[in-house]
Amino acid sequence: MTQQLEQTTQQEDRMIEEAFQDLLNGYLSSNHRKKVEIIERAFRFAKEAHQGIRRRSGEPYIMHPIAVAKIASQEIGLGSTSICAALLHDVVEDTEYTVEDIEQHFGPKIAQLVSGLTKISGGIFGDKASAQAENFRKLLLTMSEDIRVVLIKMADRLHNMRTLGSMAPNKQYKIAWETLYIYAPLAHRLGLFAIKTELEDLSFKYEHPAAYERISQQIKESEERRTAEYNDFFTPIRPKLADLGLKYEAKARLKSVYSIWKKMEAKHVPFEEVYDLYAVRIIFDCDDPAKEKGICWSIYSAITDKYKPHPERTRDWISNPKTNGYQALHLTVMGPDGNWVEVQIRSRRMDEIAEKGFAAHWKYKIGEGDEESELNVWLRTIKDILDNPEPNAIDFLDTLKLNLFSTEIVVFTPKGELLTLPNNSTVLDVAFALHSQLGTHCIAGKVNHKLVPLSHRLNSGDQVEVLTSQSQTPKPEWINFMATAKGKTRLRQALRREQQPVIDRGKKLWQEILEKRHLIEDNQLITRVLGNYHLSNRDELFMMLGNEEVTPDDLIIPAPRASAKRPLWRKLLRLNEKPVEQTDTATVETASAPINRKDTYVLHYDEHGANFKLADCCQPIPGDEVLGFVTDDNQVEVHSLSCPRALALKASYGPRIVTTRWEEGTGRFLAHVHIEGVDRQGILMELVQIISESMGLDLRKVDIEASEEVFHCDLNVRISDANAVQDLCRRMLKVEGVTSASRIR
Repeated sequence: MTQQLEQTTQQEDRMIEEAFQDLLNGYLSSNHRKKVEIIERAFRFAKEAHQGIRRRSGEPYIMHPIAVAKIASQEIGLGSTSICAALLHDVVEDTEYTVEDIEQHFGPKIAQLVSGLTKISGGIFGDKASAQAENFRKLLLTMSEDIRVVLIKMADRLHNMRTLGSMAPNKQYKIAWETLYIYAPLAHRLGLFAIKTELEDLSFKYEHPAAYERISQQIKESEERRTAEYNDFFTPIRPKLADLGLKYEAKARLKSVYSIWKKMEAKHVPFEEVYDLYAVRIIFDCDDPAKEKGICWSIYSAITDKYKPHPERTRDWISNPKTNGYQALHLTVMGPDGNWVEVQIRSRRMDEIAEKGFAAHWKYKIGEGDEESELNVWLRTIKDILDNPEPNAIDFLDTLKLNLFSTEIVVFTPKGELLTLPNNSTVLDVAFALHSQLGTHCIAGKVNHKLVPLSHRLNSGDQVEVLTSQSQTPKPEWINFMATAKGKTRLRQALRREQQPVIDRGKKLWQEILEKRHLIEDNQLITRVLGNYHLSNRDELFMMLGNEEVTPDDLIIPAPRASAKRPLWRKLLRLNEKPVEQTDTATVETASAPINRKDTYVLHYDEHGANFKLADCCQPIPGDEVLGFVTDDNQVEVHSLSCPRALALKASYGPRIVTTRWEEGTGRFLAHVHIEGVDRQGILMELVQIISESMGLDLRKVDIEASEEVFHCDLNVRISDANAVQDLCRRMLKVEGVTSASRIR
């Protein structure tokens, strides 16, 4: 037995030494300075520290740091400092050694990287939202200190995903979802295309194993057909490229399994109808970066001599690189089989940057070039958000994901300054990108010398001029048409400054209400009031009171939840009235009885209140298409059919879903309508007359402002159903000069 154990130990030692030698050989074949001695010391130190510890798969734990270091070195292109940090990245967390010990043995730089990796160890998502945001904030803060921390963390996550099969199924699902939610888009943003693709595919494999296997099999079965199509396409081009005297490599790049599945889901098509399964990639060798652009266009000319290009699908990422450093020339041409084929043209340098991200820049020693400065712009944006995070953790994550997932457009200022912004950005996004003061005082814009409103969506190549007025103040509804995380963060800061006097006034009114009604403020009371008005925090309640959207006498609050002998629904009570005792026993029996989920549930109000609860996530009103969800306490929670939460409920809690129907005249609800257009003399008077006289609406608030030929109008009206809102919008659109009128949810 002892002899067998010794043999096993010797075999494992050989395996470990071979793995380390493989790492070292890859490093020695790179063009980094050869600091072998410190890497060997880091390996011996880590091996000793992890002695006797095993992974869930059963292999010695040291195999994981070696694998992470190999990914960091050979797949991302990092050097000796990062290799050492990768080898040591779990030492502080899993053993008795400290960061000070690492610094004493390996110096401050490696210790700093190990410290950064230790801070962001474990999963991003815990049980509490605040912890999620805090961990994610730590991850991104390290980017502004040393980008290598996040690059090594990417290598760590990639190896964990490659070995996820040894984890329990519930852990597999959690880690896969976390990877797809944060790490894959972060890898994309950092330009780590190969790692991003593999992370997506591995996440998809564990989240949807059946679909992954099916598509993988279909890809394998269609390989022969794809090869024939590629040869038919590329054969006529070879002589033309030979005439250019280039040394190049051409290949068909297949879409990833995850990308194919996403396309099938989005387009609702089977695998056989996904025509752009592959793109042709041409990678040429060039020693002089100054000549790369000319060669790319020469290849473009050679291809378009043979095949007709799609006029709207040429992408010049050479003149204007993406913010993650990506450079290439893309064109789409009509192939010989009548299908569109995408062709990607890159130099060897561009290809390495595309696959390895910003780390590849170090190989070419370009210093603070354009691409690295673009990364620094993005890091500064992240830092700006981190310095002023949203108090709500989920909002904070969503704000950051705006930047992670965005695709970009390029616009210009009148002076020719280039701005890279997310797709769907507006004039207001440009204003906030230039300066917070421009954003808060922005009233309109000129796009290609034509006057447009703040909400005008921009396209690549637009020239944008921002128009301001000192009388302009920031509006909460602006956030609905903004696309940049930085802009939204700065708008929220400005709103907090502007709204503080109103909040203070509302807070004073709230205190007066409590004193007048002899009520004691506690969490239960606040929660009931906020829930009744679909507000998310106290400040929104104070804003509502301070803006006189509801008067103190009209403020209503649901009563505390009834006991078993009382109705289960919440009765709406005026704060200045005494609670009315429920005496209608028939009503009590009906309300407390189980809901028949097979019948259509009629949504209505009566003298006791509502027999339903409106969902905070989508806030539907009568007339909207809705469904009901039966909660644990036998209440029907009403969601709009288009609400993402409703889709999730349908998928996970099918038996609890009930069909619903609004009863005619079901209460009155507050709706927000936004109107904008081109200003002319008398138009504001026409709008007011339509609102107040023609339609007889219960107006709660009107805010109209006109400046520089553009006007905006925001209405808060009490209405009976969605049809009344649609009718109002239709009438507004008939007024000369009105360009849009819509309900804001």
